[in-house]
Amino acid sequence: MRKNLILIAAVDRNWGIGKENKLLKPIPEDLKRFSQLTKGNIIIVGRKTLESFRDKKPLPDRINVVLTRDRNYTCEGAVVVHDLEELSNYIDCSAAKAFVAGGESVYNLLLPYCSTALITKIDGEFDADTHLVNLDETLGFKKTYEGEWQESSTGIRFKYVDYARTYG
Repeated sequence: MRKNLILIAAVDRNWGIGKENKLLKPIPEDLKRFSQLTKGNIIIVGRKTLESFRDKKPLPDRINVVLTRDRNYTCEGAVVVHDLEELSNYIDCSAAKAFVAGGESVYNLLLPYCSTALITKIDGEFDADTHLVNLDETLGFKKTYEGEWQESSTGIRFKYVDYARTYG
């Protein structure tokens, strides 16, 4: 498996990422950034994350790879893989960037293969039922960029924080 995957997520102060298969607080500016970063590339998501997209359809203008244990699962317009070997076989031959875009189990499974994490930190604590590992406390990652707090058009404060894997 290639080791240059890019984790991308929005988290609250407790590293919560979602509740009942929905984002905690959709931020239009962050969704636009997500779209700009991932278009023309690969996104790797779990089945439930894909089913949280509008009309339960793959996102346009990118290769949607769905990682699921359900061998009977199909999704028109997406590549469906069932384990790390199938995922590796598919993405390793592509020059495109590969973004790990959730949910919790996909993040946990693929974190060891991520060289970068692009995190949107939301200034708040919400009732989350899924979480991302706290990269501020995870050995092997260091903060490489921290932007200023911004206010979304929806009134939510957020900032972008980037992390890189440290080796050795």
